[in-house]
Amino acid sequence: MVKHNNVIPNGHFKKHWQNYVKRWFNQPARKERRRVARQKKAVKIFPRPTNGYLHPIVHGQTLKYNMKVRAGKGFFFGRIKVDHRRKNRSLEGLQTNVQRLKTFKAKLVVFPRRARKFKAGDSAPEELASATQAYDKLRLERTNQHHVGVRQKRAAEAEKEEKK
Repeated sequence: MVKHNNVIPNGHFKKHWQNYVKRWFNQPARKERRRVARQKKAVKIFPRPTNGYLHPIVHGQTLKYNMKVRAGKGFFFGRIKVDHRRKNRSLEGLQTNVQRLKTFKAKLVVFPRRARKFKAGDSAPEELASATQAYDKLRLERTNQHHVGVRQKRAAEAEKEEKK
Protein backbone atom coordinates (compact mmCIF):
# COMPACT_ATOMS: atom_id res chain seq x y z
CA MET A 1 0.00 0.00 0.00
CA VAL A 2 0.93 3.66 -0.14
CA LYS A 3 2.91 5.14 2.66
CA HIS A 4 2.48 8.73 3.80
CA ASN A 5 0.44 11.31 1.93
CA ASN A 6 1.31 10.19 -1.62
CA VAL A 7 -0.73 9.50 -4.75
CA ILE A 8 -2.18 6.04 -5.11
CA PRO A 9 -0.39 4.49 -8.11
CA ASN A 10 -2.65 3.87 -11.06
CA GLY A 11 -0.20 2.97 -13.85
CA HIS A 12 -1.37 0.35 -16.33
CA PHE A 13 2.07 -0.77 -17.45
CA LYS A 14 2.95 -3.89 -19.35
CA LYS A 15 5.85 -6.03 -18.24
CA HIS A 16 9.17 -4.64 -19.50
CA TRP A 17 7.51 -1.32 -20.37
CA GLN A 18 10.90 0.41 -20.09
CA ASN A 19 11.93 -1.19 -23.39
CA TYR A 20 9.16 0.66 -25.26
CA VAL A 21 9.92 4.17 -24.02
CA LYS A 22 10.74 6.55 -26.87
CA ARG A 23 13.53 8.93 -26.00
CA TRP A 24 13.93 12.39 -27.50
CA PHE A 25 17.55 13.12 -26.66
CA ASN A 26 18.24 13.87 -30.33
CA GLN A 27 15.61 16.63 -30.47
CA PRO A 28 17.93 19.67 -30.15
CA ALA A 29 20.43 18.16 -32.60
CA ARG A 30 17.64 17.44 -35.08
CA LYS A 31 16.43 21.02 -34.79
CA GLU A 32 19.95 22.27 -35.51
CA ARG A 33 20.31 19.89 -38.49
CA ARG A 34 17.05 21.13 -39.98
CA ARG A 35 18.08 24.76 -39.56
CA VAL A 36 21.47 24.19 -41.20
CA ALA A 37 19.84 22.22 -44.03
CA ARG A 38 17.41 25.10 -44.67
CA GLN A 39 20.32 27.55 -44.84
CA LYS A 40 22.27 25.30 -47.22
CA LYS A 41 19.23 24.94 -49.47
CA ALA A 42 18.71 28.71 -49.52
CA VAL A 43 22.33 29.22 -50.61
CA LYS A 44 22.14 26.46 -53.19
CA ILE A 45 19.01 27.71 -54.97
CA PHE A 46 19.91 31.36 -54.36
CA PRO A 47 18.12 33.45 -56.98
CA ARG A 48 14.98 31.39 -56.52
CA PRO A 49 12.79 31.84 -53.43
CA THR A 50 13.26 29.34 -50.60
CA ASN A 51 9.57 28.65 -50.06
CA GLY A 52 8.98 27.37 -53.57
CA TYR A 53 6.30 28.71 -55.84
CA LEU A 54 4.59 32.07 -55.52
CA HIS A 55 1.81 31.97 -52.94
CA PRO A 56 -1.28 34.17 -52.82
CA ILE A 57 -1.81 36.58 -49.96
CA VAL A 58 -4.82 35.51 -47.91
CA HIS A 59 -6.48 36.68 -44.72
CA GLY A 60 -6.56 34.19 -41.88
CA GLN A 61 -9.86 32.71 -40.83
CA THR A 62 -11.76 33.37 -37.59
CA LEU A 63 -12.08 36.50 -35.50
CA LYS A 64 -8.63 36.15 -33.99
CA TYR A 65 -6.64 36.00 -37.25
CA ASN A 66 -8.77 37.76 -39.87
CA MET A 67 -6.90 41.06 -39.56
CA LYS A 68 -3.59 39.38 -40.41
CA VAL A 69 -2.44 38.32 -43.86
CA ARG A 70 -0.39 35.22 -44.59
CA ALA A 71 0.73 33.10 -47.52
CA GLY A 72 -1.98 30.88 -48.98
CA LYS A 73 -1.71 27.47 -50.64
CA GLY A 74 -0.46 28.47 -54.09
CA PHE A 75 -1.15 30.12 -57.43
CA PHE A 76 0.13 27.87 -60.17
CA PHE A 77 -2.28 25.65 -62.06
CA GLY A 78 -1.52 22.47 -60.17
CA ARG A 79 -2.30 24.13 -56.87
CA ILE A 80 -5.33 26.19 -57.82
CA LYS A 81 -7.50 23.11 -57.43
CA VAL A 82 -5.91 21.99 -54.16
CA ASP A 83 -7.29 24.64 -51.82
CA HIS A 84 -10.99 24.08 -52.37
CA ARG A 85 -11.84 26.22 -49.32
CA ARG A 86 -10.45 29.38 -50.87
CA LYS A 87 -12.88 31.91 -52.33
CA ASN A 88 -12.25 35.48 -53.43
CA ARG A 89 -14.98 37.10 -51.38
CA SER A 90 -13.42 40.56 -51.29
CA LEU A 91 -12.55 42.58 -54.36
CA GLU A 92 -9.58 44.11 -52.52
CA GLY A 93 -8.01 40.70 -51.83
CA LEU A 94 -8.58 39.61 -55.43
CA GLN A 95 -6.95 42.77 -56.79
CA THR A 96 -3.97 42.35 -54.44
CA ASN A 97 -3.34 38.85 -55.76
CA VAL A 98 -3.89 39.87 -59.39
CA GLN A 99 -1.29 42.61 -58.95
CA ARG A 100 1.04 40.11 -57.29
CA LEU A 101 0.73 37.73 -60.24
CA LYS A 102 1.29 40.54 -62.77
CA THR A 103 4.46 41.64 -60.97
CA PHE A 104 5.66 38.04 -60.88
CA LYS A 105 4.98 37.52 -64.58
CA ALA A 106 6.77 40.77 -65.46
CA LYS A 107 9.93 39.49 -63.73
CA LEU A 108 9.60 35.96 -65.09
CA VAL A 109 11.92 34.79 -67.87
CA VAL A 110 10.69 31.71 -69.74
CA PHE A 111 13.33 29.83 -71.71
CA PRO A 112 12.27 27.86 -74.78
CA ARG A 113 12.24 24.08 -74.40
CA ARG A 114 14.47 23.71 -77.45
CA ALA A 115 17.02 26.36 -78.36
CA ARG A 116 16.06 28.51 -81.36
CA LYS A 117 12.56 26.96 -81.43
CA PHE A 118 10.50 29.75 -79.91
CA LYS A 119 6.85 29.31 -79.02
CA ALA A 120 4.17 31.67 -77.80
CA GLY A 121 4.74 32.58 -74.15
CA ASP A 122 8.54 32.36 -74.29
CA SER A 123 10.52 35.45 -73.33
CA ALA A 124 12.13 37.74 -75.89
CA PRO A 125 15.71 36.90 -76.98
CA GLU A 126 17.05 40.09 -75.31
CA GLU A 127 15.64 38.98 -71.94
CA LEU A 128 17.10 35.51 -72.41
CA ALA A 129 20.57 36.94 -73.08
CA SER A 130 20.50 39.06 -69.91
CA ALA A 131 19.24 36.12 -67.82
CA THR A 132 22.07 33.92 -69.09
CA GLN A 133 24.61 36.57 -68.15
CA ALA A 134 23.20 36.72 -64.64
CA TYR A 135 23.49 32.95 -64.31
CA ASP A 136 27.10 33.00 -65.56
CA LYS A 137 27.93 35.71 -63.04
CA LEU A 138 26.42 33.70 -60.20
CA ARG A 139 28.34 30.59 -61.29
CA LEU A 140 31.60 32.56 -61.44
CA GLU A 141 31.07 34.01 -57.97
CA ARG A 142 30.29 30.56 -56.56
CA THR A 143 33.50 29.19 -58.14
CA ASN A 144 35.53 32.09 -56.74
CA GLN A 145 34.09 31.47 -53.29
CA HIS A 146 34.99 27.79 -53.58
CA HIS A 147 38.62 28.43 -54.60
CA VAL A 148 39.41 31.40 -52.35
CA GLY A 149 41.50 29.39 -49.84
CA VAL A 150 43.58 27.61 -52.49
CA ARG A 151 44.27 30.87 -54.30
CA GLN A 152 45.39 32.59 -51.09
CA LYS A 153 47.72 29.69 -50.34
CA ARG A 154 49.23 29.82 -53.84
CA ALA A 155 49.69 33.59 -53.59
CA ALA A 156 51.45 33.19 -50.23
CA GLU A 157 53.73 30.48 -51.67
CA ALA A 158 54.55 32.63 -54.71
CA GLU A 159 55.38 35.56 -52.41
CA LYS A 160 57.61 33.27 -50.36
CA GLU A 161 59.43 32.13 -53.51
CA GLU A 162 60.05 35.74 -54.58
CA LYS A 163 61.67 36.59 -51.25
CA LYS A 164 64.23 33.79 -51.64
